[in-house]
Amino acid sequence: MKTILLATDFSPAALNAAHYAKDMAISIKADLLLVHVIPVPVTYTDLPVAVSIDDMLRNTENEINALKDNLAHETDGKLHIETEVRMGVFFHELQTVCFRVQPYAVVMGSQGKTAAERFLLGGHTVHAMQHLAWPLITVPKGATYAGIKKIGFACDFAHVVDTTPVDELKTLVSDFHAELHVLNTGKKEAFNPDIVFESGLLQEMLENLKPVYHFITHDNIDQGIMDFTEKNNINLLIVLPKRHGLLEKIVHKSHTKELVLHSHVPVMALHQQ
Repeated sequence: MKTILLATDFSPAALNAAHYAKDMAISIKADLLLVHVIPVPVTYTDLPVAVSIDDMLRNTENEINALKDNLAHETDGKLHIETEVRMGVFFHELQTVCFRVQPYAVVMGSQGKTAAERFLLGGHTVHAMQHLAWPLITVPKGATYAGIKKIGFACDFAHVVDTTPVDELKTLVSDFHAELHVLNTGKKEAFNPDIVFESGLLQEMLENLKPVYHFITHDNIDQGIMDFTEKNNINLLIVLPKRHGLLEKIVHKSHTKELVLHSHVPVMALHQQ
């Protein structure tokens, strides 16, 4: 049985991501696992005297169970939902759960409780998207799940055989009955034999998916991709974090400049296994 793992900090953005994950899980007949990681203080003396570890755990359990009950009510109990509360370093704990559960995808909100790049935005999210071996989706505030009919795949047409997660792309296109749009993020040149060769390889690798290819001509590749995604109603944008810096640019620029596109389109990080 597939499992969607939602990492939550109970913020409004994380709650929105929970609804997104819930609807996605129903659409592909998956279970839903809600996970919250309580950060461990440097020393227990860092905790206020009035707050104990037991109190933190108890309060968090109550909060995550309330979220579970709310989601279960919305689905009339048709969705199998489990919860898990852990204490420790966020990425390590998330990775530990992923190794055990082997999730279909991990889902997070794209903003945390503060604007200071605290929990889900900034360090934790960028690090997880760059290093987590499982597909990770960040859901922008206000985004809702209405099916995934068009998938955009940002590719720089470099070393495609070694870097393109073909199996994962095939699974996504099949599970969601989606169209695949390949966005060439390389620099525009009059003629580049390497890009021509690599694009030929990619077309052969993805032939069965019948993708549509597009060349991004915007001077700012990041902005060009986001403009294309918005204008063409792309439901999910896939990036390869270890191939180039596009992921980090999208996450940070869209937050600081409040780009409209990123406010509406979820971003998925995929890694070649």
